[in-house]
Amino acid sequence: MTSRIKSPGLVASLIPIVVLIILLSLNVKFFEDTISGANQIALTLAAAIAGVIAVRLGHKWTSVREQVVRSISSAMPSILILFLIGSLAGTWMISGVVPMLIYYGLKILNPTIFLFASVVICAVVSLATGSSWSTVATIGIALLGIGSTLGFNEGLVAGAIISGAYFGDKMSPLSDTTNLAPAMAGTDLFTHIRYMVLTTGPTIIITLIIFLVIGFTNNLENESTSIQAVLDSISAKFNVTPLLLIVPAFLIFIIVKKVPPLPALLAGTLAGAIFAVIFQPQVIHEISGGTGSFLKQSYITVMKTMFGSVSVTTDNAAVNELLSTRGMAGMLNTIWLIMTAMVFGGIMDAAGMLFRITQVIMRAVHGAGSLVAATVSTCLFFNLTASDQYLAIVVPGRMFAKTYRDMGFKPELLSRALEDSGTVTSVLIPWNTCGATQSSVLGVSTMAYLPYCFFNIISPFMSIFMAGFNIKIRRLDPENTESHIHSEEERKDV
Repeated sequence: MTSRIKSPGLVASLIPIVVLIILLSLNVKFFEDTISGANQIALTLAAAIAGVIAVRLGHKWTSVREQVVRSISSAMPSILILFLIGSLAGTWMISGVVPMLIYYGLKILNPTIFLFASVVICAVVSLATGSSWSTVATIGIALLGIGSTLGFNEGLVAGAIISGAYFGDKMSPLSDTTNLAPAMAGTDLFTHIRYMVLTTGPTIIITLIIFLVIGFTNNLENESTSIQAVLDSISAKFNVTPLLLIVPAFLIFIIVKKVPPLPALLAGTLAGAIFAVIFQPQVIHEISGGTGSFLKQSYITVMKTMFGSVSVTTDNAAVNELLSTRGMAGMLNTIWLIMTAMVFGGIMDAAGMLFRITQVIMRAVHGAGSLVAATVSTCLFFNLTASDQYLAIVVPGRMFAKTYRDMGFKPELLSRALEDSGTVTSVLIPWNTCGATQSSVLGVSTMAYLPYCFFNIISPFMSIFMAGFNIKIRRLDPENTESHIHSEEERKDV
């Protein structure tokens, strides 16, 4: 006789989340570095409590475990990308690509417009590549180094980088989330992108104005003499030449040509390694220890840079911080965090607890404003609990698609709401795959850059505002609404 599976109650569904919030709060209070294990254990303990509740509801542990495995499997592409980003950052540092970008950036970028320019640069690169992750891991690292040298707060600079990168990720036809959202809602890609302009346009303009105002009002202590000292230290250690721009240009070119992320990042990593051997023999000699032939030294240096921690020492302590990388091994804490987050989200999903909580949200839906607000809240909820950007788009997309049709709204209203919330808020959550990744890549904690990610913070509110005031809300014709309802009924009958 098989045991009957019970539906979870609201209180039972909230217990693991409440426990997780309490543990994460304690970690922030008692640990300086929460990503090195404390948050992972918190997620594991919360997942264990969710597992106990799932079993008590009648779920077999084997079926719960299978859902956990599926949840982890969905994060594997992100994990593999993380490994390659770690190795790419390493070879781009020893090749002189990142130092070169910092060098020329310090010469060209005026401190007053630096933050404004950082948003624009990252937005353009992300639009061209369709990837916020690649943008942050390449040009973002260089801009962070420039900003730190100019005297800006690292969290502020990271906020500008992420704001620009996620604007491009959200609007680029090459982006996976930009393709995923309309697919879930039932509209086409370019209708979705054009409709997003109505909320994304004002949001990015407000963001740029904020950073421009901060740039004009920020009193930086760094004098031109200290900037010159950084330039001298970089030029003394690296062969700084515009030819190094070939490496990032090559990576952007192959991504635009729709080469998948994994081979593209590997190609960028290898290109950095080749340019290191050609242009930076003195760095190769220093990192390898200077023993054996140059071929042996090159092999040792490239391998060490791709898998482990490497630093180039100069006579300037500030520059030394910029010229250190952690390779693939430096990404292990982030990957550990992602995997424990996927375990927690997988168990919550398998037991139906995530769905139960979202049912409560639906009771408050009465019109366009409340419907979009419910969608935004649900996407944020899944980013917090399922810890994955894609799940925060896919699950709410499936949940709300019929509701939007039944209430007479065109599917692009749903797809826009999914992107205005699910895509951009993921990076604001420390244990989400996006938040953990960007924090690790930039070396800036999520809580440090969160207050300055103005684009990401404003986007969901702009979506709710536009819907609440009925601004350019697209509705289905009454005949189309009826046909949608009839077709749903016919499918059920079949």
